[in-house]
Amino acid sequence: MAKPADVSTKKLISLAPDNWVKWVTQMPDIVASEILNSEFQWISRESDVLIRVASPQRE
Repeated sequence: MAKPADVSTKKLISLAPDNWVKWVTQMPDIVASEILNSEFQWISRESDVLIRVASPQRE
């Protein structure tokens, strides 16, 4: 069973993905383009989140 912190973090990420990726990467120009489906084989927990991001300076 997922821990409550995992579920609440997933909810926070879904509410503000741009802010989340900027905070995690410390890159002010990065933008979250989509939250990917977690049905990949290598995702270990149901509460894990994959976010596709883009950055104009890093493309």
